[in-house]
Amino acid sequence: MQGPSSALSSLPLPEISRAAAYRLRWQRRALLWRSFRARHQLTQVVARTENLRPDAILAVTVLRNEATRLPYFLSFYRALGVDHFLMVDNGSDDESGTFLAAQRDVSLWRTSAHYRDARFGLDWATWLQICHSHGRWCLSVDTDELLVFGGDAIHGLRGLTKLLEQQRQPGFGAVMLDLFPQGRLNSTGYTAGEDPRIALPWFDPGPYRATRQLPRGNLWVQGGLRERVFFCDDPQRSPTLNKLPLIKWNRRFAYTNSTHAILPRRLNGLYDGPGGNAPSGVLLHTKFLPEVVEKSSIEKQRQQHFGDPAAFAGYYDELAEAPDLWHSGALRYEGPEQLEALGLARAPNWSTR
Repeated sequence: MQGPSSALSSLPLPEISRAAAYRLRWQRRALLWRSFRARHQLTQVVARTENLRPDAILAVTVLRNEATRLPYFLSFYRALGVDHFLMVDNGSDDESGTFLAAQRDVSLWRTSAHYRDARFGLDWATWLQICHSHGRWCLSVDTDELLVFGGDAIHGLRGLTKLLEQQRQPGFGAVMLDLFPQGRLNSTGYTAGEDPRIALPWFDPGPYRATRQLPRGNLWVQGGLRERVFFCDDPQRSPTLNKLPLIKWNRRFAYTNSTHAILPRRLNGLYDGPGGNAPSGVLLHTKFLPEVVEKSSIEKQRQQHFGDPAAFAGYYDELAEAPDLWHSGALRYEGPEQLEALGLARAPNWSTR
């Protein structure tokens, strides 16, 4: 069984100079100021945050045209232990906004401002975290990401966050794992509300590689499906797969690059990657549902992709052709314990509770 690259191991946070640390402090302040200004771009549709408990676990999501995914997304995270959802609808023209406004555990904001100009939604999300997440555990995920970890069915997020607090760990990292079907992307059926893992049962167990980036000390994990299929000629351009999705939030925190990196930089040391020693999970990435074929053509035109949009034109063109992503080295997903056995995650030590 092929697992992650043997090069993956615990990667400690590197030291930096005082000057570099000083510059990062000012960068964090600048990001928080951007978020403060971005509040004017948000229009409140419905807010149900007035009675949130101090220990409420929140989820923050920025989305556009995700009516198909939202029923299962909310159901999955409710079962995992999310108490309330803070959601920004970035100009959806499907039923996303109507559906979300009717959910009793959702507070919804809307904006038509450019996703890219708002640091790919981070400015909006950070403002909501400043207002509502301070002192609470906050899960930052996209609608195509499902967080799994060893023991999740028994302990959920409530048990995980209590254990992390006992261990004085203010965050929990995860690697993003692409799920895909066998056959062409538009040959698989999917109905809103279904578990997307049924339609997308396969994943690449490896190889993956990781380094730490200076000055922030954040991980850079690459490899897997999208590198194998779309970026094999230029692996350095393949997507970043590490994330820090779960943080005990403080209004002075700021993500800098999606949820791949965060400031203060010490928080990046909470995740040492696949093969590391820190407790970690996996974000199952369900991007490759049949709708991705049509959406790829739309996203190519919108040019809101992270990084250089022109550099991803070929990627979107290939997806629009509905390729078959399956190969003989793929494994069928069985659960978080399987991912731990492959070295992609490390279950929390529940015996210490």
